[in-house]
Amino acid sequence: MSIPQSVKKDKILVVDDVYDNLVLLETVLQEDSYEVILAQDSTNALAIVEQSPPDLILLDIMMPELDGYEFTRRIRHNTNLPYIPILLITAHIYSSVVEGLDAGADDFIRKPFDPDELNARVRCLLRLKHTIDERDHMASLREDFASRFTHDLRTPLAAANRVLKLTREGMFCTVTSEFAKIIDTMIGSNEDLLTMVNNLLEVYRHEAGSKTLRLSTFDIQQLVSEVAQELKPLAEEKNLVLKAEITENLNVDSEALTTVIADRIEIRRVLTNIIGNAIKFTATGYIYVRLNVEKNYVIVQIQDTGPGISQKNQAILFERFRPGKHLGSGSGLGLYLSRCIIESHQGSLTVESEPGNGSIFTISLPLAQASKLEVEA
Repeated sequence: MSIPQSVKKDKILVVDDVYDNLVLLETVLQEDSYEVILAQDSTNALAIVEQSPPDLILLDIMMPELDGYEFTRRIRHNTNLPYIPILLITAHIYSSVVEGLDAGADDFIRKPFDPDELNARVRCLLRLKHTIDERDHMASLREDFASRFTHDLRTPLAAANRVLKLTREGMFCTVTSEFAKIIDTMIGSNEDLLTMVNNLLEVYRHEAGSKTLRLSTFDIQQLVSEVAQELKPLAEEKNLVLKAEITENLNVDSEALTTVIADRIEIRRVLTNIIGNAIKFTATGYIYVRLNVEKNYVIVQIQDTGPGISQKNQAILFERFRPGKHLGSGSGLGLYLSRCIIESHQGSLTVESEPGNGSIFTISLPLAQASKLEVEA
C-alpha cells in the first residue's frame, strides 16, 4: 500500500505590533491549516522574509519601526525575493489604500474584519502566488530544456562540421568538385541549424526575463563599420555592393555623438542578422547601411534592393516562428530575436518595404546621454 505524500502547507507571515491582534489573526487563519508565523517587530519580520520567504504576508499598517507602507516598499525593491502577495490590514479609517497599493501591496482590508472575508482574500492571494510560482517554474524548465537542447546539438554539429571540412580539404580521400559542393551544402545546413538552436535559446532567455545584458559604453559607428566589413565578402560573392555610409552631419570627431550604452555582442548580433538577411535575399543591386543621429537617438538604416515585403507579411514579420516567404527563409526566429534585443535596450526596430522596391530596416537606439541603462561598476 502506497503512503500518501504530505502536502506542503502555505506559510503565512503575520506582522502586527499588537500581540492580541496577532493571536486573533492566528486563530482565524489556523482554521484552514496554514503554517502561521507571528512577528510583533516589523524590522525582525523583514529579516524573516529575507531569510525564509513566506507565501503570503499579512501586514498591519501602523507600526513603530517600519510602517506597512515602507515595509511593503522594501519587499518590492528587493530583487532577490520571489513574488510574495501582501495584504495590508488597518484599523484607521484614514489609512491610504492608494498609498498602500502604490507601494506594492496586493489587497487591503480594514478592522474589524469579517473572518470569512479575510480567509477569502487570503485564499485569493495564495491562488495568485501559486499561479505565478508555477509560471516561473515552467519558464525555468523551458529555459533549462532549451539550454540542454542547444548544448546537445552544438557538440555533434561542431564535430560533424570539423570532419566535413577536413574531408573537403582531402584529408581522408580525393574530393571531386561535385563532392566538394555537396560537402559545402552539408556544412551550410549544419551552420543554419546551429544558428537556429542558438537563437531559440536566446529567445527563451528574453521571454523568461533571464537574459542578462552586459552593458558597456561604445561607439556604434565603429561597430556598424566592423560588421559591414566582415559581411562584405558575402556580398561580393553575389556581385552586390555593400556600403556603410555616415550622414554628413557627423564629422570625423563625432565619436561622442554616436556613443551608446548597450550590450555590444547583442547589438552586433542584430546588425549581422539584418545585414546578412539583406545580402541573402537580394539578387542584384546594393545594400546601404546608413547611420544618423536624430535628437537623442542614433538611427541605423539597412536598405536593400531585394524583392521587398508585402504589407500583409510586414504585419507578422517580427513574430516568433514566422519565416519569410522568400526561398531560403530560416526558422522565423532571427527578426523576432532582433526586435527583443533592441527593445530590451529601450530602442525600436521597424521595416518599410514595397514588393519590387526593396526594404529599409531601421534600428533606433538611445544615445548614451539619453539612455536609462547604466553600466555596472
